[in-house]
Amino acid sequence: MDETPIAVITGASSGIGAALARAYAARGWRLLLAGRRAPALEAVALDCAALQGGEVVDPQRLRLVVGDLRDAPDWRAHAAALLRDWGCPQVVVANAGISHGVDLAQGSDLEVARSIMDSNWAAALATLSPFIVPMRARGSGRLVGITSVAGVRGLPGHAAYSASKAALTRSLESLRVELRDSGVRVVTISPGYVATPMTAGNPFPMPFLLDPDRFARRALRAIERGRAHATIPWQMALLGAVLQLLPRGVYDALLARARRKPRLPPGE
Repeated sequence: MDETPIAVITGASSGIGAALARAYAARGWRLLLAGRRAPALEAVALDCAALQGGEVVDPQRLRLVVGDLRDAPDWRAHAAALLRDWGCPQVVVANAGISHGVDLAQGSDLEVARSIMDSNWAAALATLSPFIVPMRARGSGRLVGITSVAGVRGLPGHAAYSASKAALTRSLESLRVELRDSGVRVVTISPGYVATPMTAGNPFPMPFLLDPDRFARRALRAIERGRAHATIPWQMALLGAVLQLLPRGVYDALLARARRKPRLPPGE
């Protein structure tokens, strides 16, 4: 059996997921890449193939899964096929997610909020779930969740996004404790601002903005070390710590006039 290490990365069609895929491909890993947009995912796959020294995608080194990770049974079927054909991966990264501003006064935004929670929290847990038992049986592996500094406190207009990332952080923490001494490391990566399509429309300042490939290199180091929680860049960890310490009244006054994440246009 091919003993080349395997990484599973969701949300791999752009942004952080694509950058992580390229970083692992450059190291010669076999990859399963998942995303909802087939053309974009195929373009990332070609980039990865080139980094692995090929002109076309080799299905023995690169698998693509096009679909919505909120369909947990469908994902479990793909995971089972991977485990059967390639074996247990060394790294699984639950990265897929969405971000839209919501206005809870608008009834139509409640469905958007539910979709954000389903994508960013429930689907992330579903991503990791099929690999917990095989990794524990082997006694090694990395289960990685991409959260956000936005989950530190509730940001204006981010009632759903902040909640989804806070929920994922706590769920990963629970899983980390449960897998203590198993050899399996649960790694929480909390990005600050990264220049991706998700942040492109933000109408507010984004301090310490990182290029996705630079972010990916730092994330890989944290994953290799099995860090419990890594905020990237480190400056955002300091900012997050300050926000956590602020009294509620001070926090409310500071953020009351902050510009909000744009809402999803009607009909989209």
